[in-house]
Amino acid sequence: MRLVILDNYDLASEWAAKYICNRIIQFRPGQDRYFTLGLPTGSTPLGCYKKLIEYHKNGDLSFKYVKTFNMDEYVGLPRNHPESYHSYMWNNFFKHIDIDPNNAHILDGNATDLQAECESFEKKIKEAGGIDLFVGGIGPDGHIAFNEPGSSLVSRTRLKTLAMDTILANAKYFDGDLSKVPTMALTVGVGTVMDAREVMILITGAHKAFALYKAIEEGVNHMWTVSAFQQHPRTIFVCDEDATLELRVKTVKYFKGLMHVHNKLVDPLYSMKEGN
Repeated sequence: MRLVILDNYDLASEWAAKYICNRIIQFRPGQDRYFTLGLPTGSTPLGCYKKLIEYHKNGDLSFKYVKTFNMDEYVGLPRNHPESYHSYMWNNFFKHIDIDPNNAHILDGNATDLQAECESFEKKIKEAGGIDLFVGGIGPDGHIAFNEPGSSLVSRTRLKTLAMDTILANAKYFDGDLSKVPTMALTVGVGTVMDAREVMILITGAHKAFALYKAIEEGVNHMWTVSAFQQHPRTIFVCDEDATLELRVKTVKYFKGLMHVHNKLVDPLYSMKEGN
């Protein structure tokens, strides 16, 4: 497990974007060989998406041969609702890059048969050859996707009832009106994300510090679902200084001492431009 600590949110976002960029380019995707990326929503990945858009606009990165699978979607919210995760992904990322819309997979929270929709999503991931890199964020209670505290650590894509903490955290996107916040969602399972060949989790802000402590310094616990990734062979936690506030000083010192190694993963930044 790697813990990458940057000074602030912007630098953490940039490091994550560079890592994604380099992984896609090193993979050498093509017509018969797609790179498969798992993607999150929420406020944390926005800076990372902005940098990826910048790399695309500069001609350094193409998503033509990339397939994406999003972590989750609300149930019962119209697809064109401004707070649906369909809207979020298209407005904040997909419409600014060259991805084929048919290759951008997001769960349908309005499907007539939600169980069948979840099974179909798992099947599509399998048909794509599995996920090469799953990028995630976490909630202050340590949940990844909508795998709320108490979720099975071997869970698959399914319908979940949202915890009150999550509903309260998401109320800011619905004018602070709790009655407008969806109470159910479709989400990939912890096991779905664990099946990815590589996982990168973005954790920024002091309000996520206790969750990072639980993820890194304590044991695997289904009440803090992000802790499951201690057992993944290739996990990278990317965080800012504020997110490390609950970690022991020696833990922070140990991982900061490895930054010269971690930075080789993003420096040099590769490019798809000819000759690079």
